[in-house]
Amino acid sequence: MDMLGIIEKKKKKQELSPEEIDFFAKGAADGSIPDYQLSALLMAIRLNGMSRQETVALTLSMAHSGDMMDLSSIPGVPADKHSTGGVGDTTTLVLVPLVAACGVPVAKMSGRGLGHTGGTLDKLESIPGFTIGLSEDAFLKQVREIGCAVIGQTKNLAPADKSLYALRDVTATVDSLPLIASSIVSKKLASGAQAIVLDVKTGAGALMQTTEESIELAQAMVRIGCDAGRKMVALVTDMGQPLGSHVGNALEVKEAIDVLSGRVTGPLLDVSLMLGARMLLLGGVVATVEDGQQKLTEALHNGNGLEKLRQMIVAQGGDPACCDDPSKLPQAKIIVEVVAPTDGYIEAMDTIRMGNAAQAMGAGRKQKTDVIDYSVGFVLHKRIGDSVSKGEPLFTLHANRANTVESTAKELLESIHLSPTPTAPGKLLHAFVDSEHIERF
Repeated sequence: MDMLGIIEKKKKKQELSPEEIDFFAKGAADGSIPDYQLSALLMAIRLNGMSRQETVALTLSMAHSGDMMDLSSIPGVPADKHSTGGVGDTTTLVLVPLVAACGVPVAKMSGRGLGHTGGTLDKLESIPGFTIGLSEDAFLKQVREIGCAVIGQTKNLAPADKSLYALRDVTATVDSLPLIASSIVSKKLASGAQAIVLDVKTGAGALMQTTEESIELAQAMVRIGCDAGRKMVALVTDMGQPLGSHVGNALEVKEAIDVLSGRVTGPLLDVSLMLGARMLLLGGVVATVEDGQQKLTEALHNGNGLEKLRQMIVAQGGDPACCDDPSKLPQAKIIVEVVAPTDGYIEAMDTIRMGNAAQAMGAGRKQKTDVIDYSVGFVLHKRIGDSVSKGEPLFTLHANRANTVESTAKELLESIHLSPTPTAPGKLLHAFVDSEHIERF
């Protein structure tokens, strides 16, 4: 098969065959096709798109380019959830133990943060002793025994996607719907879960910043997953502001523990219940979404969700004492309040700027080799629609380097847009997407 001919075909807006797609996916995985030819094809795809059949074929080829996790030894219907990323998005730490406590096994492979988005693995590693590097046998054994595990992706999971994504990042082809959809879903298929709920973010801190773009991405991914034989649905949720009030690794673990202990409610819990209820529905343990939310709420109130988190921490080598005393998590040395410069109402937030501010403090990484400071970040005290008074705290900074405090405070204040007149609160849920229809809210 000729790579030059494949590039030429896509350049002329012609549909590639499954065999041609498999050829270049395998070439990306094993390095037999040079980067300059892969880059040329990626740009042709970015400009001319792919059909539904092409996108499905690309997803399957990338999924099968490496290891395929076999979860058949796990009783029930193994479930998973994937978020397209954001700031203060700690839903995994809340819903994984809650869903497992309700009888649906969760076998989850997660990623690290890069750029303005936080990574689940970085958050979990802020728990003293916690390891994300389980072998496949240990991973399966843990899910069979306690119902859940969250680990890092294996080195050979969808290697074609690893190669293509690295090229997309440096060739201005990241914003291609078929390439985004196939990248995300190929990893989910390779991870082995049979029931998958997608959390597609929309708004100022999201990959897709308009609702319609986010719905289109959700629909593409759901169709691919269903065409590949998996149960898959998506929610389009808001990222016009941080989801939780805590941003930063140990701070987000603390907030998840506070939610599971019943001390805190709010948008983080609300979205976790929305996603978790659909995981229970796809997992076959409830008949309706309402039943799912009720079951999850019961697991929250009777302490079973927090107990399941404790069991997962113990199983993965971490110190469970943080579940009873979150101060056992890494603590920053400098704590400073950032106050409102004037009266007003919060009209909007620059969520990406907030995430970048936390990253610059050390909570995230610009490059994969950067070292994370687990203790730093900030707590957000107000949300869109709230009134503020001059001198009232908007943020509490948690820092370890004194030279970052002033610049971070400035960035955070400039990320808040105040209005002199009342503004409406932000919408949390924008749409639900399954293989058959779209429901807008």
